[in-house]
Amino acid sequence: QVQLAESGGGLVQPGGSMRLSCAASGRISSISHMGWYRQTPGKERELVATITSDSRTTYADSVKGRFTISNDNAKNTVYLQMNSLKPEDTAVYYCNAYIFRLGYSWNNYWGQGTQVTVSS
Repeated sequence: QVQLAESGGGLVQPGGSMRLSCAASGRISSISHMGWYRQTPGKERELVATITSDSRTTYADSVKGRFTISNDNAKNTVYLQMNSLKPEDTAVYYCNAYIFRLGYSWNNYWGQGTQVTVSS
């Protein structure tokens, strides 16, 4: 079994900063990439940022220049540093990881989600 444990959500004022963390645990053989997605009520889940095991990154246009994704391969952990937060960044943020397990091949895994609210 694989678990993705997210932390760091909460309430922040516009213009503020927040850091999300996500640690993958379980019988993991390899991780191809990890990332963050977000979802608001009535909308589809959208990509925020991803990072490969060799640290290649992608970002949604809406967060470029404000958010930074990073990873610690030794800890199977991904971080999302969010700066200059806007009310429209309010969403449930989900951690995602593409993981290889012996006997199970590659599969996509999701965290339970953490609420980020940007409001004064």
